[in-house]
Amino acid sequence: MEAQEHRLPTLFIIPLIQFFVGLLLFIALLHGQRDLTMLAFLVLGMVIAARLWSRLSLSGIKSYSTVDAHKVFPGETLTLKMSAENAKLLPVWLQMKVPVDGALHPSSRETTFAKESGLLWYQRAQFQWELTAQRRGVHEIGPTQVKVADLFGFFPREKEAQGSLHIIVYPRLVPLKPISLPRRDLFGVPGAKSPVQDPIYILGTRDYQHWQPARYIHWKASARHNRLQEKIFEPSEQEKVLLVVEVDQFAQNSAGESFERTLEVVASLAVRLEQRGYALGLVTNGVFVGGGPTILPIARGPQQLPGILEALARLHMEPNGDLVDILRSGLALPWGVSCVHFSYDQDGASLATEGYFSHRKVPVVFVVSQPRSISGEDKVRGKIYSLDDICIKRAERK
Repeated sequence: MEAQEHRLPTLFIIPLIQFFVGLLLFIALLHGQRDLTMLAFLVLGMVIAARLWSRLSLSGIKSYSTVDAHKVFPGETLTLKMSAENAKLLPVWLQMKVPVDGALHPSSRETTFAKESGLLWYQRAQFQWELTAQRRGVHEIGPTQVKVADLFGFFPREKEAQGSLHIIVYPRLVPLKPISLPRRDLFGVPGAKSPVQDPIYILGTRDYQHWQPARYIHWKASARHNRLQEKIFEPSEQEKVLLVVEVDQFAQNSAGESFERTLEVVASLAVRLEQRGYALGLVTNGVFVGGGPTILPIARGPQQLPGILEALARLHMEPNGDLVDILRSGLALPWGVSCVHFSYDQDGASLATEGYFSHRKVPVVFVVSQPRSISGEDKVRGKIYSLDDICIKRAERK
């Protein structure tokens, strides 16, 4: 429903018109015109009653906003539900307006939702819209603007509901060609297929399995869940991959489209590796919308992949310091890590990053958005892919 154009409900709310009605009442009383006096009294009484009604209309009005999904991928739909309650005896006229971020497109292509309703005493009204996520990012719905008035709508009063709804749209997932990553297995078997578990690295807990040794019981978690929980250990030889996103050159070249495409590849690779049982981590020198750490330590668990996807959704194309300094200050590298480095192109920063990982015996694969021919000492020694090398184009999918 499109927002209705605001029109003046009656001329009698204009102060000048009210003055003339009062003057007409005085003349009618002066000349003893009973019918004219009754008409003027009726008009002024209606205006005064409507004004008092409107002053009381905001009290007891409660509004709520919810969505059925706070985290979605581009192209997915979500449902915005709004409800308003009139928690008093006085009936009111109600209008609710909700501004919506342009990246969340409703089916009707509106950017502001507006609906009207009359609310009797202790009555509730509910409204609903369907939205479709269009692009990656953190998008806002609200805050809701609530307008109430007397049932005639003569003297509307407004208030803004507290808070907004934030929708996180992950990067789009795209099909990828196989990427050759350096393997650093201890026993030659990736992920959870290993027969050897490392008791030092605990991934999480789950319900206790009766065939497991009692020493695996996590007593604190068991007390918290009121049932036996056991520790989940990280396999000793598990493949570990660190995803590194360098934003400097994207910002310098104002390459917003290439940046978005790169994040789609990072997200798609993270999903593929997680499905194969890899432990994942993420490091970037970009700024996050809403703040947050630039390092997600390497781990494997049910919350790791959603955490990486959310970080990529919040990532802004704005550098926040030198990447190598960030790596040195807060990253712990366990044994067996491989690195996939994403950037606009190879440059001095890429060489510095390669030198940092080379010193720690970590193999690096580079993925660049705009490759160029570089020779000599300025060229990185690791394997280099371009986005076109690893993305499956539409024609190839067919």
